[in-house]
Amino acid sequence: MPTAGERKALGFLVAIAVSGASVRLWRSHLPPPAASVAALDRQLARVDSAQRAPKRPKKGKAAAPAAQAPVFPVDVDRATAAELDALPGIGPALAARIIAYRDSVGSFGSLDALCEVRGVGPAMSRRLSPLVTFSAPSRPVSGACDGGSKPSRNSRKPRAAGTA
Repeated sequence: MPTAGERKALGFLVAIAVSGASVRLWRSHLPPPAASVAALDRQLARVDSAQRAPKRPKKGKAAAPAAQAPVFPVDVDRATAAELDALPGIGPALAARIIAYRDSVGSFGSLDALCEVRGVGPAMSRRLSPLVTFSAPSRPVSGACDGGSKPSRNSRKPRAAGTA
């Protein structure tokens, strides 16, 4: 059996618990303060905007650059790799080859000079014609776009008579 002191302590703890519960019940029926409502609304807006935001790449993966609408015509003599990559039929590898060729030989100046880059042929030249421009003066070219200097992949050298 509990002693008189223990009964008093137990009664005190019960009284504290009952009074705490009644205060919580009373406060639950009161409207929340305006500052709390405003803070909760700001927090919900942040959560909603975070859910609508594009997902970040996982750690260790490079983030893709933000896609921007290309501005046409593209000046091939001054274009960056990203601007060249935005052109139809030109990927990152061909854009890098175009820039490397431009850096080693000089500005193109014309669509025929662009055709000297490996991977740019007559068909691509026709496709790019309305989308590109050249700011440098034209330079002499070998006529790669008209089929003059680039041999086709399937062409064979003529065999000498009598060889197998």
